[in-house]
Amino acid sequence: MSPTTHAEPPARQPASAVPLEPEEFDRWYGRWDPLDPTTVADFMEGFDRPWWIVGGWSIEAFTGVSRHHEDLDISILSSDAEVFRRFLGDTWTPWNVDEGWLRPFDERFKDVRPASQVWVRRNATSPWVIDVPFTPDTDGRWTNKRHLAHTEDLEDVTWVAADGLRYARPEVTLMFKAARSRAKDRKDAEVALPRLDDRARSWLREAVARMHPDHEWARSL
Repeated sequence: MSPTTHAEPPARQPASAVPLEPEEFDRWYGRWDPLDPTTVADFMEGFDRPWWIVGGWSIEAFTGVSRHHEDLDISILSSDAEVFRRFLGDTWTPWNVDEGWLRPFDERFKDVRPASQVWVRRNATSPWVIDVPFTPDTDGRWTNKRHLAHTEDLEDVTWVAADGLRYARPEVTLMFKAARSRAKDRKDAEVALPRLDDRARSWLREAVARMHPDHEWARSL
């Protein structure tokens, strides 16, 4: 998970925490040895609810432009969180990451916030392998965790690539990246924005304008 330089702090840490350098992150939270699109299907084999790849890997699947990835993020509907916990069973150990905490996602703490996430590893001495941010849902519909009135059919905000895996559509990923200023987010925008068709550009412009009316994309797209 740790980036090759110290230009940016690790991305995966509780949201309210002070950003840590890679070595300090590993010391406190443990290292990452993430899955990637070639191995995640085997990990998710038998999980019969919707799941899809989000974040930087979803941009790479769309553009074909490679870059370094610190980890792999997949999302599931928040209403399927308990199904996912049972799916992991005793083989994997999930931890819920939310505003200011990292705690076991087990029988003691089954209730999780719909916009939180889960990190998964085998046990306390093993590296984390996958990050699962939940997507809130409204009657089974994908719901924008940053603007809950915005809902869509899941098929309209995801697509299936040539590798057979489902990914977030690039405009959806870019919507979430619009508020970030990390170098990798700027790189993803740089390679993906010119490749969006008119429908995707219109969707992204309207979505960004709802949440960030003064964002440059709301004017330039």
